[in-house]
Amino acid sequence: MDEQELASRCHRGDNAARRELYETYGSRLLSLCRRYAVDAADAEDLMQDSFVKIFRVIGRFRWTRPGSLYSWMARVALNLAFDSARKRKRITRDLVDVDALKGEVVDEPDYEQTAAVPAEAIHRMIAALPDGYRTVFELYCFEELSHKEIADLLGIKEKSSSASLARARAILARSIRQYLDGNDTAPAQ
Repeated sequence: MDEQELASRCHRGDNAARRELYETYGSRLLSLCRRYAVDAADAEDLMQDSFVKIFRVIGRFRWTRPGSLYSWMARVALNLAFDSARKRKRITRDLVDVDALKGEVVDEPDYEQTAAVPAEAIHRMIAALPDGYRTVFELYCFEELSHKEIADLLGIKEKSSSASLARARAILARSIRQYLDGNDTAPAQ
Protein backbone atom coordinates (compact mmCIF):
# COMPACT_ATOMS: atom_id res chain seq x y z
CA MET A 1 0.00 0.00 0.00
CA ASP A 2 1.46 3.41 -0.91
CA GLU A 3 1.80 6.32 1.52
CA GLN A 4 -1.25 8.20 0.28
CA GLU A 5 -3.54 5.20 0.52
CA LEU A 6 -2.11 4.22 3.90
CA ALA A 7 -2.71 7.71 5.30
CA SER A 8 -6.19 7.86 3.81
CA ARG A 9 -7.17 4.49 5.29
CA CYS A 10 -5.74 5.47 8.69
CA HIS A 11 -7.81 8.66 8.54
CA ARG A 12 -10.94 6.58 7.89
CA GLY A 13 -10.19 4.54 11.04
CA ASP A 14 -8.97 1.37 9.32
CA ASN A 15 -7.20 -0.55 12.10
CA ALA A 16 -5.31 -2.79 9.66
CA ALA A 17 -3.85 0.34 8.04
CA ARG A 18 -2.99 1.76 11.46
CA ARG A 19 -1.19 -1.45 12.35
CA GLU A 20 0.70 -1.33 9.03
CA LEU A 21 1.67 2.30 9.65
CA TYR A 22 2.92 1.41 13.13
CA GLU A 23 4.85 -1.64 11.92
CA THR A 24 6.33 0.22 8.95
CA TYR A 25 7.45 3.36 10.75
CA GLY A 26 7.53 2.45 14.46
CA SER A 27 11.21 1.54 14.71
CA ARG A 28 12.33 4.63 12.79
CA LEU A 29 10.15 6.86 14.94
CA LEU A 30 11.46 5.23 18.11
CA SER A 31 15.02 5.82 16.95
CA LEU A 32 14.18 9.49 16.40
CA CYS A 33 12.53 9.74 19.82
CA ARG A 34 15.60 8.23 21.52
CA ARG A 35 17.67 11.21 20.37
CA TYR A 36 15.48 13.67 22.24
CA ALA A 37 14.25 11.66 25.21
CA VAL A 38 15.69 11.57 28.71
CA ASP A 39 15.96 7.76 28.69
CA ALA A 40 14.66 4.65 26.90
CA ALA A 41 11.34 4.62 28.79
CA ASP A 42 10.78 8.29 27.95
CA ALA A 43 11.52 7.51 24.28
CA GLU A 44 8.95 4.70 24.28
CA ASP A 45 6.35 7.00 25.85
CA LEU A 46 7.15 9.72 23.35
CA MET A 47 6.79 7.32 20.43
CA GLN A 48 3.45 6.03 21.74
CA ASP A 49 2.20 9.60 22.30
CA SER A 50 3.36 10.45 18.78
CA PHE A 51 1.34 7.62 17.25
CA VAL A 52 -1.73 8.59 19.26
CA LYS A 53 -1.46 12.14 17.91
CA ILE A 54 -0.60 10.95 14.38
CA PHE A 55 -3.73 8.79 14.28
CA ARG A 56 -5.79 11.70 15.62
CA VAL A 57 -4.54 14.31 13.12
CA ILE A 58 -3.57 12.21 10.08
CA GLY A 59 -6.32 13.91 8.10
CA ARG A 60 -4.02 16.98 8.02
CA PHE A 61 -1.27 15.06 6.20
CA ARG A 62 -0.73 16.16 2.59
CA TRP A 63 1.36 13.93 0.39
CA THR A 64 3.97 15.84 -1.61
CA ARG A 65 6.59 13.23 -2.55
CA PRO A 66 7.75 9.74 -1.61
CA GLY A 67 8.89 9.82 2.00
CA SER A 68 6.66 12.73 2.95
CA LEU A 69 4.51 10.57 5.25
CA TYR A 70 7.47 9.71 7.49
CA SER A 71 8.70 13.31 7.35
CA TRP A 72 5.30 14.50 8.53
CA MET A 73 5.20 11.84 11.26
CA ALA A 74 8.72 12.81 12.39
CA ARG A 75 7.62 16.44 12.63
CA VAL A 76 4.71 15.42 14.88
CA ALA A 77 7.09 13.45 17.11
CA LEU A 78 9.66 16.27 17.21
CA ASN A 79 7.00 18.79 18.17
CA LEU A 80 5.88 16.55 21.03
CA ALA A 81 9.50 16.00 22.13
CA PHE A 82 10.22 19.72 22.16
CA ASP A 83 7.00 20.56 23.93
CA SER A 84 7.95 18.06 26.61
CA ALA A 85 11.52 19.34 26.83
CA ARG A 86 10.37 22.95 27.00
CA LYS A 87 8.16 22.00 29.91
CA ARG A 88 11.20 20.60 31.64
CA LYS A 89 13.19 23.69 30.55
CA ARG A 90 16.10 21.49 29.56
CA ILE A 91 16.73 22.90 26.11
CA THR A 92 16.33 26.65 26.01
CA ARG A 93 18.42 27.33 29.11
CA ASP A 94 21.52 26.18 27.21
CA LEU A 95 20.93 28.09 24.00
CA VAL A 96 23.19 31.01 23.35
CA ASP A 97 22.53 34.37 21.79
CA VAL A 98 24.57 35.19 18.70
CA ASP A 99 26.23 38.14 20.47
CA ALA A 100 27.89 35.73 22.90
CA LEU A 101 29.96 34.30 20.03
CA LYS A 102 31.43 37.52 18.67
CA GLY A 103 35.16 37.19 18.28
CA GLU A 104 35.23 33.44 19.00
CA VAL A 105 37.49 31.64 16.54
CA VAL A 106 37.41 27.87 16.38
CA ASP A 107 40.19 25.75 14.91
CA GLU A 108 38.12 22.84 13.64
CA PRO A 109 39.92 19.59 12.86
CA ASP A 110 39.98 18.62 9.20
CA TYR A 111 38.23 15.60 7.73
CA GLU A 112 41.18 13.22 8.04
CA GLN A 113 41.67 14.11 11.70
CA THR A 114 38.00 13.69 12.49
CA ALA A 115 37.85 10.41 10.56
CA ALA A 116 40.60 9.07 12.84
CA VAL A 117 38.28 9.33 15.85
CA PRO A 118 36.14 6.21 16.39
CA ALA A 119 32.40 6.68 15.88
CA GLU A 120 31.69 5.66 19.49
CA ALA A 121 33.91 8.48 20.74
CA ILE A 122 32.16 11.00 18.47
CA HIS A 123 28.77 9.78 19.72
CA ARG A 124 29.94 10.20 23.34
CA MET A 125 31.14 13.73 22.54
CA ILE A 126 27.80 14.64 20.98
CA ALA A 127 25.88 13.09 23.89
CA ALA A 128 27.99 15.14 26.34
CA LEU A 129 27.02 18.46 24.74
CA PRO A 130 24.71 20.65 26.84
CA ASP A 131 21.10 19.74 26.00
CA GLY A 132 20.30 22.88 24.01
CA TYR A 133 23.44 22.73 21.88
CA ARG A 134 23.03 18.99 21.31
CA THR A 135 19.41 19.44 20.28
CA VAL A 136 20.22 22.16 17.73
CA PHE A 137 23.23 20.17 16.46
CA GLU A 138 21.17 17.00 15.98
CA LEU A 139 18.26 18.80 14.36
CA TYR A 140 20.56 20.59 11.95
CA CYS A 141 23.00 17.76 11.18
CA PHE A 142 20.88 14.61 11.51
CA GLU A 143 17.34 15.80 10.81
CA GLU A 144 18.58 18.35 8.22
CA LEU A 145 16.27 21.10 9.46
CA SER A 146 17.01 24.72 8.61
CA HIS A 147 17.71 27.27 11.33
CA LYS A 148 14.26 28.73 10.68
CA GLU A 149 12.62 25.33 11.23
CA ILE A 150 14.69 24.76 14.38
CA ALA A 151 13.80 28.22 15.68
CA ASP A 152 10.10 27.56 15.09
CA LEU A 153 10.27 24.17 16.83
CA LEU A 154 12.16 25.45 19.86
CA GLY A 155 10.49 28.84 20.13
CA ILE A 156 13.78 30.72 19.75
CA LYS A 157 15.27 33.21 17.33
CA GLU A 158 16.85 31.93 14.14
CA LYS A 159 20.14 33.57 15.13
CA SER A 160 20.09 31.72 18.46
CA SER A 161 19.81 28.44 16.54
CA SER A 162 22.76 29.41 14.36
CA ALA A 163 24.81 30.55 17.35
CA SER A 164 24.01 27.39 19.30
CA LEU A 165 25.12 25.25 16.36
CA ALA A 166 28.37 27.23 16.21
CA ARG A 167 28.92 26.71 19.94
CA ALA A 168 28.18 22.98 19.63
CA ARG A 169 30.67 22.69 16.78
CA ALA A 170 33.28 24.60 18.79
CA ILE A 171 32.84 22.27 21.77
CA LEU A 172 33.04 19.21 19.51
CA ALA A 173 36.15 20.57 17.78
CA ARG A 174 37.89 21.03 21.13
CA SER A 175 36.79 17.54 22.23
CA ILE A 176 38.13 16.00 19.03
CA ARG A 177 41.44 17.87 19.45
CA GLN A 178 41.69 16.60 23.05
CA TYR A 179 40.99 13.06 21.87
CA LEU A 180 43.62 13.29 19.14
CA ASP A 181 46.11 14.65 21.66
CA GLY A 182 45.52 11.54 23.80
CA ASN A 183 43.55 13.36 26.44
CA ASP A 184 40.15 11.63 26.08
CA THR A 185 38.49 13.19 29.09
CA ALA A 186 35.29 15.15 29.45
CA PRO A 187 34.50 17.38 26.46
CA ALA A 188 35.89 20.89 26.56
CA GLN A 189 33.08 23.36 27.03
